[in-house]
Amino acid sequence: MKVAVSSTGPDLDATVSPRFGRCPYFVIVETATMGYEAIINNSANNASGAGIAAAQEVASRGIDAVLTGRFGPNASQVLSQVGIKMLTGVGGTVRQAVEAYKNGGLNEAPSIPASQGLGYGRGMGGGRGAGGGRGIGRGMGRGMGLQAPYTAPQPAYEAPLAPTSPDEAKEMLKRHLTDLETQLKEVKKRLEEII
Repeated sequence: MKVAVSSTGPDLDATVSPRFGRCPYFVIVETATMGYEAIINNSANNASGAGIAAAQEVASRGIDAVLTGRFGPNASQVLSQVGIKMLTGVGGTVRQAVEAYKNGGLNEAPSIPASQGLGYGRGMGGGRGAGGGRGIGRGMGRGMGLQAPYTAPQPAYEAPLAPTSPDEAKEMLKRHLTDLETQLKEVKKRLEEII
């Protein structure tokens, strides 16, 4: 059986990363032999969609289960759709996590069906604009309502690990540059909308 473990490093003695989509590495372990392969999580620094991209990557590796601290709802939905077991609350080293999995000592996360409709409002207004209307907007379409100033969305910050080789440093800087370019495009787009 093959399992993927979210990890802070590329081997069995690395610490399990608590965040699936933003972990630096996935260590894929064959549980019978403890043979492993480490892959860099190229989506860890994405401005958005890191969990989905990470889930697609590990699913493409033919794994049976993923061990991590926690999953976001989108990653959970992707893994659930392809039938991969998700185990949460995992800590310690990758080796310890795999041993705990083999001994049945980990918690399986509930799967999320695709039809559940993540992110849609189901409060008083039912997601149809029929809420209580406490929005103080008196502008009536004339730009006189009260609104907070626009702030560009910021990706979640996770302190980057120090690169262990020049190649890793180069890859990390390339990912950072890509993220900054994406943010710049979003700011320019918003500026065009305002002007």
